[in-house]
Amino acid sequence: MKYIIICSAAFLAIALALTAIFLVKRSKGSTGEVPEDSAPDSTGDTVTGSLPDVPETDSIKPRAVLVIEAGGRIFYAHFEDNSSAQAFRDKLNSGGLTVEMSDYGGFEKVGDLPWELPRNDAQITTKPGDIILYQGDKITVYYGENTWNFTRLASIGNTSKEELLSALGEGDASVTFSLEWSE
Repeated sequence: MKYIIICSAAFLAIALALTAIFLVKRSKGSTGEVPEDSAPDSTGDTVTGSLPDVPETDSIKPRAVLVIEAGGRIFYAHFEDNSSAQAFRDKLNSGGLTVEMSDYGGFEKVGDLPWELPRNDAQITTKPGDIILYQGDKITVYYGENTWNFTRLASIGNTSKEELLSALGEGDASVTFSLEWSE
């Protein structure tokens, strides 16, 4: 008789646990996501109700990424947050730009821009992958370090001097700058 009571209690406990799991999954929807009319409260529990209206200005907007093509290689750079980078991004929005660049000082390639950009010069030390505005009308791609008053336009992440030099080569290089949009 004890055996039947213990087995019945265990069966009941398992049935209740499975029912609870089913109800939780059902309340989250078939995808396991929280329904649109619910949100977590400060304890992490889901609270059903209306979510606050999010102003349109806080919505996710596409973000421009700078694409640099040289020597058959493609590099991606993130723009700096300054008026110079914004002006450069605006100019590239109408199409890509190819710049003939020359080696200078053993640490950069430099070329003339077809227009002048606003300057936000500050004393900085460059690193490999920095895209720099120089004198308002020249663009440089750094593969080495240099300290001077420059405006940083963008930076290529996770690249080395060797990777950049293999794409830029020795002497003159033709470098194309364009935009790619992401969310």
